[in-house]
Amino acid sequence: MKKQLLLALFATALLYSCNNRNEKGANHEDILVVNRDTTVQPGDDFFEYANGGWLKKNEIPAAESQWGIAYLVRDELYKRKRQINEDALKDNKTSGPSQQIADFWAAGMDSTGIEREGIRPLQAELNKIYSAPTKEALMQVAGQLHSIGVGVFFDEGVSQDAKNSEVMAYYLMQGGLGMPNRDYYFNADARTAGIRAAYPAYVAQILSLSRHSPDTATARQKADSIFSFETSLAKASRKLEDLRDPYANYNRMDLAQLGRTGTGINWDGVFQNIGLPRIDTLIVGQPEFVTALARLVAETPLQSLKDYMAFHLVNDFSPFLNNELANARFEFYGRKIRGAEAQRPRWQRVLDAEEMAIGEQVGKLFVAEFFNETAKSRYSEMVERVRDAYKERIQRLDWMTDSTKQKALEKLAAIKKKVGYPDKWKDFSDLNVSRTSYVQNMMRANAWWNKYHINKLGKPVDRDEWEMTPQTYNAYYNPSNNEIVLPAGIFTVPGYRDEQLDDALVYGYAAASTIGHEITHGFDDEGRQYDAAGNLKNWWTAKDEAEFKKRADVLVQQFNKMHPLGDSLTINGKATLGENLADLGGILLGYDAFMQTQAFKDNKKISGLTPSQRFFMGYALGWLYKTRPEELASRIMTDVHAPAKERVNGPMPNVDAWYKAFNVQPAAKMYLAPEQRVRVW
Repeated sequence: MKKQLLLALFATALLYSCNNRNEKGANHEDILVVNRDTTVQPGDDFFEYANGGWLKKNEIPAAESQWGIAYLVRDELYKRKRQINEDALKDNKTSGPSQQIADFWAAGMDSTGIEREGIRPLQAELNKIYSAPTKEALMQVAGQLHSIGVGVFFDEGVSQDAKNSEVMAYYLMQGGLGMPNRDYYFNADARTAGIRAAYPAYVAQILSLSRHSPDTATARQKADSIFSFETSLAKASRKLEDLRDPYANYNRMDLAQLGRTGTGINWDGVFQNIGLPRIDTLIVGQPEFVTALARLVAETPLQSLKDYMAFHLVNDFSPFLNNELANARFEFYGRKIRGAEAQRPRWQRVLDAEEMAIGEQVGKLFVAEFFNETAKSRYSEMVERVRDAYKERIQRLDWMTDSTKQKALEKLAAIKKKVGYPDKWKDFSDLNVSRTSYVQNMMRANAWWNKYHINKLGKPVDRDEWEMTPQTYNAYYNPSNNEIVLPAGIFTVPGYRDEQLDDALVYGYAAASTIGHEITHGFDDEGRQYDAAGNLKNWWTAKDEAEFKKRADVLVQQFNKMHPLGDSLTINGKATLGENLADLGGILLGYDAFMQTQAFKDNKKISGLTPSQRFFMGYALGWLYKTRPEELASRIMTDVHAPAKERVNGPMPNVDAWYKAFNVQPAAKMYLAPEQRVRVW
C-alpha cells in the first residue's frame, strides 16, 4: 500500500466509453455502427466484430502503452481539470481549495525550478538513511520513509478489519519490491527475462543520478546487491492468485507474536516512526514474509540496506524531480515494462500527481460544473433495476439452498450505493501546498494521507467516506462496507450529453460493465465470503459453497486456455476469477435490467441494430482497446483483470441471450454448447 495512493480496494473494474459527437452534441455517426468490422462474424470474434473498424483506423500514440475508449474519456477529463487549475491560478486566492490547486499546479509546471533543484529536495531523507549507525536505527528511518509514501521492506496501512467491519485495523503485508511483483524475479519467458536483466542497470543509473554512487562500477555493484536482496524478498512473497484468499491473508497478532514472527526487528520503534499510536494488535497478511524479511535484514550488510532504501526513495519520487531522473524512470517502467514510446506531456503528469495528492479538492469544483442531478438520478435508478434483476436471479437458482438464498438476498438488499460524488468532503485545510517545490508538495501530501488514515484507528468507521474522487474514471465494490461506489467520472462520454445516449447502449456499457459488475463483486469468489455487514464470515452451507466453486471453476478453466499474445503466457484463470465472474454477472444482470425498459419492449432498431444487439455491442464498446505487447504481458502477470479483448470474448459465450441476438450457430468459433456454459447466477 503506497501511502500516496489510497488504500487498495477489492475488485475494482473500469468502464470505458466514448462517442463520435462534437462538443455541441451534433450527431455525426452511430458509434456502434462506425466501429464495427462487418468482415468478422459476431460468433467468431465478437470483440473484433464490434470494435474492429476502430482498431484498424487508430494507432497507439507514442506516449501510451495502450489506446482506446478510456483514454478518450481521460483526455476529456484532462481538459476539464486543466481548466479548473488555470482558473484557480487566475483567482489567485490565498487559502482554500483554489489556493492549493493553483499552487500545486504552478509548482508542478515550473520545469526551470525543478531542474535547478535537482535531487536537493530529497537530501534530508538521504542523509538520514546514510547516517544511520545501526540496522535498528536504519529500520526506524524505514518507518519515517513509509510515513511519506516510500514502501521499503514491506507494505502497510490502515483499513477496516475484515472480520469486524465496524472497527479500523492496522495491516502489515508483503512488499518492498522495485519490479511490479514477484513473478518478474522468476518467470523464465524471454520477455520477463529481458526486463529482469535490465533492472540492475536501471537501479545503478538511479544511484548514479542521485549522486550517491557516481562511479559506474560501484553503482553497478550496489545495484547487484539490491537486486539480490529484492529477489530474496520476492521468493518469500505469495503469488497473485494466493493473495485472493482473505482467510489465508488474515493473521491477527499482538506485538509479542509479531516480534517472534519477525525476530530481530524493533517493530514498535518502526511503527512509532510511521506515526502509529501504541497498538495492541495488528493483522499480518503473510507471516512467512515477515519471518524472511527479519532474516534478510539480519544477514544483509548495513551499507546494502542503506543503498536499497536510498534507491527506493529516489525511485519513488523521481517523477516529480528533474528530467534526468524522470526520464530514467520512464525508460524502464514506461518503455521497457509497458512499451510506451514517449512520456506524456508535463501538464498531464502534473494533473495525475494532483489527483493523488489533493484530488478531492479538484472534485468539489468538477462536480459543480460537469455532473448534474438529472444524470445522478438516471444512474441511481439504474442501480435499483440491476439490484431487482439480481434478486430475481437469486430467487430462481436451482443449485442454492433456501437458507443461503435468504442470506444472499439480505446482503443484496444491504448493498449501499454511492453515485456521483460524496455528501461530505475531506478537509485539507491543514495541508501545506506551496509553489516552492513540486516534490515536497508530494511528500507533504503523502504525509497528510498517512496521518489521515492513522487517525482512523480507534474511531468509528465512516461508511459515508469515498475512496475515489468524483472525477475518477473508475468504480469499485468495497466488501467491508458492502457498497458500490460510482464516481461521476465513470459516466463521462466525451462529446455527448448524457440524455443523448440511447438506453440500449447505456445499459450495455454502464449497467453491465460497471453497475452489474460491481454488485456481482459482492458475490464473487472473494466478495461472497463477506456478510451483509461487511464482515469476513462464512454464511454459505458446505453444499452451496462446493456447488459455487464447481461452477466457478468452469470459468477458471475457460480463461486458463487463453493466450492473448499467442505464446506460452496464458491468463491466470484463478487470479482473474473475481473479475471474470463480475464481468459475466454484469452482462447477465445488465441485460435482465434492460429487458424491463421501454426501449427493449418497443424493440425498435437504431441504425439497423436491434436493442439487444446494441446492448451487447455497448458492452464491447466499453473494452475498445489496442494494447502494446509489453503492456499486455505486464498486465497478464500483475493484473487480476483479464485483457480487454478477453473481457468481451471470455464471458460472452456463456450468455444465452447473446446467441439469440446475433443468431450464433454451433459452427461459430466462439460457440459453447449449453452444457459447457458457466451457470452461476
